[in-house]
Amino acid sequence: MHRWSKLFIPTLREAPADAEVASHKFLLRAGYIRQLGAGIYNYLFLGQRSLNKIIAIVREEMDTIAQEFYLPGILPKEPWVESGRWSAIGENMFRLKDRKGADLCLGFTHEEIMTSMARNELRSYKQLPQIWYQIQTKFRDEPRPKSGLLRVRQFIMKDSYSFDLDAAGLDKSFDRHDAVYRRIFTRCGLNFVSVEADSGAMGGSQSQEFMVYTDAGEDLIASCPQCGYAANLEKATSRLDPVKEMEPSGDGMPELVSTPGCAAIADVAAFFSISPASDIKCVAYMALKRGEHGKPHAWRGVAVFLRGDHQVNETKLLGVIGAAELRTMQAEELSHYFNGPAGYLGPVGLRPDTQTLGDGLTVIVDQSLEGRRNMVCGANQLDYHLRNVTPGRDFGWTLSADIRSVNEGEKCPKPACNGQLLVGKAVEVGHIFKLGYKYSESMGARVLDPNGKEVTPIMGSYGIGIERILTAAVEQGNDANGFWLPVSIAPFTVVVTVTNMADPSLRNTGETVASELAAAGLDVLLDDRQERAGVKFKDADLIGIPYRINVGKKAGDGQVELVTRATSTSEDVALADLLATMKERVEEQSLLEASA
Repeated sequence: MHRWSKLFIPTLREAPADAEVASHKFLLRAGYIRQLGAGIYNYLFLGQRSLNKIIAIVREEMDTIAQEFYLPGILPKEPWVESGRWSAIGENMFRLKDRKGADLCLGFTHEEIMTSMARNELRSYKQLPQIWYQIQTKFRDEPRPKSGLLRVRQFIMKDSYSFDLDAAGLDKSFDRHDAVYRRIFTRCGLNFVSVEADSGAMGGSQSQEFMVYTDAGEDLIASCPQCGYAANLEKATSRLDPVKEMEPSGDGMPELVSTPGCAAIADVAAFFSISPASDIKCVAYMALKRGEHGKPHAWRGVAVFLRGDHQVNETKLLGVIGAAELRTMQAEELSHYFNGPAGYLGPVGLRPDTQTLGDGLTVIVDQSLEGRRNMVCGANQLDYHLRNVTPGRDFGWTLSADIRSVNEGEKCPKPACNGQLLVGKAVEVGHIFKLGYKYSESMGARVLDPNGKEVTPIMGSYGIGIERILTAAVEQGNDANGFWLPVSIAPFTVVVTVTNMADPSLRNTGETVASELAAAGLDVLLDDRQERAGVKFKDADLIGIPYRINVGKKAGDGQVELVTRATSTSEDVALADLLATMKERVEEQSLLEASA
């Protein structure tokens, strides 16, 4: 049992002005966290208790499939150079030098370090499979820290790594993590969904995210309520309805049309009385090509063409062209590659480079343009467009690929499903990757197979954001007065609120109730402060504790009030039945959370 009067719980009536999302506001107001710098937070008493409970759940479940390690947070440059990520990661990595001038970094993630250890220690297939994990602080130089604990520069991660002899073994390690992650997030009371995801800088053949829907999320998830398909927008696909093509004019060949002031898609569509789906939109980029074999990085021109009603998904595009970074073309670059102005760019007359990110212009066409005809596009002349343009006949490309973001209402990509996609915001709480041979091959990890042949182990990487679990829980359970956490991760299960500490009878009853509940194994906070009852009630509603027992006037008749924070409901309970009732409510809540 803890006494509120002896604790440091600095609650705030109002959140700081820069706190935007609910979890940021309430974790500050409830005294869980305090900001030290941009993306850097102190975790106070209540916050640390919740994090410790989350970590205990993660550790208990991970111990069923893996061995816990603890690796350094400050790392030498050399392993990162071997993998190629010293330069590929860019400015997200904190870098520093020691007093002798050696390059170091703060741990961004630990694929390289685990792989170097496997390279040095694993010799035979008999030592495989191996799954190693740690729960440790990570550092990323986030350019725009915001949203409280959702985008920070220092955070706690559970990261694990699997080493298997072959792809079948990796499948098993991946599936074991999938099952463990589902148990972890279920035990933490999260209403989560698993989705297909992009592997990004991690690389690999397959990745899956575990997401919690919330308006605070910075990820967009496309999902089909009919069949259960779900994918991050960076990975999601859809089926498009057929588009009614324009009737050709004249001889049906590209025709130059004066379109003064029609630089926007909507203006072009209105001018030609067409749907934006019949307009070819151009988005012009400069892409950073990674240097190979010691060569410097170089910026290359990339022109992307897609339907006027679609948007470029830059994550997809980066993956398709293998670039490190994208930026918008500047006026002089537009002049060099197109000889035309923004708003009137088009594919006709361009000379696509046959090599992606070669010295010429890489032209990428979204797959939705293939098979289309009689479309409209920019003429690379101010105030002019072309009509009767047919992809493939009137222009070519370097590469055709899926580089668009799906839109809500489009058809589910599964052929047997006729459902329509929904798009919603979500927070990522976990991510699992099939890395393949990306790190083990580049870093020279080898073992002997059953035939005595030297082979490369295949790897997986699996992460959980500890603070993100707390944040997601706050996001999914809050109202105007504060928030409530699942029983399993709340700093306390119940707060016993003595409405008037000056009344000896109420004070003694509160002490007895709190002691009995604590003796029964519940985490109990006794609010023994010399404050008005209203102040205590507001604080209790604010700080995330699932249950409140009010010891007030009815205590003289042998009754107390039990308040369930999640439903804002209350019931009078006899003191003699209180312990049994509390155990029953906690068990019911735990079952409810497990089935969410």
